[in-house]
Amino acid sequence: MNGNKIVKVQIYKNLNPDTTIKMTGATAITSLKGVGSRKASILKEAGIVTLDDLFEYFPRRYLDRSAMKSIGALVDGETVTVVGTVIKTQVDGDVPGRARFKAWLGDASGVLELTWFRGVRYFSRSIVQGESFAVHGKVSYFGRHAQMQHPDYDRLSPDLLESRKGECSDFELYNTGKIIPIYPTSEAMKQAGLSSRSLRSLVFRAFEQCIPGKEENLTPSMIAANALMPLAEAYREIHFPSSHEQLARARYRMKWSELFYAQLLFALRHSEIRRTRDAVKFTRSGEITRMLYASLPYELTEAQKTVVREIYRDLRSGSPMNRLLQGDVGSGKTIVAMFAMALAVDNGLQSAFMAPTEILAVQHYLVMKRFFNPLGLQVGLVTGRQGKKERQAVLGAISSGELHIAVGTHAMIEPGVSYASLGLVIIDEQHRFGVLQRKAFQEKAINPHVLLMTATPIPRTLTMGVFGDLDVSVIRQMPAGRIPVRTILKSEEEKQKVYGFLRTQIAEGRQGYIVYPLVEESEKMDLKAAVESYQELSATVFADLRLGLIHGQMTADEKESVMEQFRSGVIDLLVGTTVIEVGVDVPNATVMVIEHAERFGLAQLHQLRGRVGRGGHRSTCFLLYAKMSVDARERLAAMESTTDGFLISEMDAKIRGAGNILGKEQSGTLSGLRVADLNKDFDIMQSARAAAFQLVDEDFQLRRAEHRHIRECYLRHYHDRFALADIG
Repeated sequence: MNGNKIVKVQIYKNLNPDTTIKMTGATAITSLKGVGSRKASILKEAGIVTLDDLFEYFPRRYLDRSAMKSIGALVDGETVTVVGTVIKTQVDGDVPGRARFKAWLGDASGVLELTWFRGVRYFSRSIVQGESFAVHGKVSYFGRHAQMQHPDYDRLSPDLLESRKGECSDFELYNTGKIIPIYPTSEAMKQAGLSSRSLRSLVFRAFEQCIPGKEENLTPSMIAANALMPLAEAYREIHFPSSHEQLARARYRMKWSELFYAQLLFALRHSEIRRTRDAVKFTRSGEITRMLYASLPYELTEAQKTVVREIYRDLRSGSPMNRLLQGDVGSGKTIVAMFAMALAVDNGLQSAFMAPTEILAVQHYLVMKRFFNPLGLQVGLVTGRQGKKERQAVLGAISSGELHIAVGTHAMIEPGVSYASLGLVIIDEQHRFGVLQRKAFQEKAINPHVLLMTATPIPRTLTMGVFGDLDVSVIRQMPAGRIPVRTILKSEEEKQKVYGFLRTQIAEGRQGYIVYPLVEESEKMDLKAAVESYQELSATVFADLRLGLIHGQMTADEKESVMEQFRSGVIDLLVGTTVIEVGVDVPNATVMVIEHAERFGLAQLHQLRGRVGRGGHRSTCFLLYAKMSVDARERLAAMESTTDGFLISEMDAKIRGAGNILGKEQSGTLSGLRVADLNKDFDIMQSARAAAFQLVDEDFQLRRAEHRHIRECYLRHYHDRFALADIG
């Protein structure tokens, strides 16, 4: 038996003998033994059609005895892998949709309770008493009892799938201390017999028939300069690790290569814009910009002045500006954008400023009118809900050139809108617009200068990984006199005390907000809760105060009417949903009460908090919670600990992951990354980015003989994956 085990673990060392090579990476997956039409269909859904696709289907984690935790040592909130034997199972409840399946996993140190609320019938058949499993998930404790809900799991069966060339089971590998690759599997895969172990068996057979990575996708000088593992070796080690050190080197090589090609797109895009596209060169800077500066009732911060200089340098360069301006809530991005618009007017060009919501567009419009009208500049508003007569008048003024600055929503990019001399496009809260919407706006002029703005600070890894072809400006300095907002966490039971504080502030002449969550899945129910709460508060708790209600189902005129009453002080307390999240600027508002704060994301909480603390008075944000999960507790603790939006964005990325930070509208390189992690691989990305930009500087079309493989690999494997990332 011992001799057999020694032979079996040679799977990691004796892959790819030359005599067995029979196929290429383009060979269909159906050529492998055991892959019939049903399995091929399921694999196709996972993107696996050829052997190359299978080789690129990397393990999602590795099962390693040295990295396991015993059940008795588990800590609340950690995400871990545990190995044990099922000692008991049961199904609770027999009502469809309400039943749950439970299993108790035991090891020598204790028992872990596993619960599944969905797929009860399937799990009750798959997870059987007496079998060994590796489970992976987040630990939670109720009393002294450790639990996991809907964990990933892998059966450690002692049975071999087939005894070929020393292939061995997970159970045997685990007991011999080997590193076991665990592949991502869907429920459809599992039901078709494609478990992680089955996939490993397929990969093993594929390696017998074909050597992945035999043709390098980097130059020898890149491999040597960055101490990278050869590609063929990296493929072998990532699927069948021989040691922790070799696995780490293999993963580094795969991450570096992937990030190199992601950054190569940005380098090519950046080079192409600089070389082939001409924009109107702003040669004048004088009258309007000086008048705007003289009219300011405050002094710009040094950070604002620096960013204005960076923007002016772009506008005078003759190449299209493609810049992202990041600044925390209240840092003064809008006035910076207005200086860019003033320079455009100085040079006889129009500017267009697009905002994601009508409330925000109207507010920007009113601010810009206040500053620009005294300087003789005409500002117009374009929204989807304007009356026909008003809309025609504004569009006529835009197309004739009478209007210097157009402010509005996505209605500004509709086919009927034409500009006389559009030279500058500014997109506020750019993450709320998809890349295709941004592209449509840019096509309203020939190579306009583009400034993207966001009040949601983006972690530096995401900035480089998603906006790598943009120049980035950051405002981290807040205007003088700003007092940091106090953030206080309170349970629902303490709500009356919070209301008492709010009443005291209003009695002193201040104003406040009460915000209710609006979650997509239960929007009607949440909206009803907000409206009913407003009615109850108006009739009971704050019957003597002037309350206003605002939510997304109101018309633009209704919302603007409420906001104007709040801004002018007619309304003491504004109750609403998250339509007030961005851009609402009422300096006299000093209290923000967020109901069910545990249901909000961290970035959204920070944006809501940014609606107070905008004047000279001390402001407070109360986070009211009902029942908190581990994730919610982490988010609310982060909110209490800092008011720095950039720090919060880093925390948010760690809690939620990079993909969720940017939202589903943000396509680009992020959606194409398979092995690199933008939260953790900043140093790798910096190295890969430097190599990509250096390569394009030396050979901007990748036509040299030594770069042929890179060009072909990029076009064949990466260009489509990163297709939308070339839109700024």
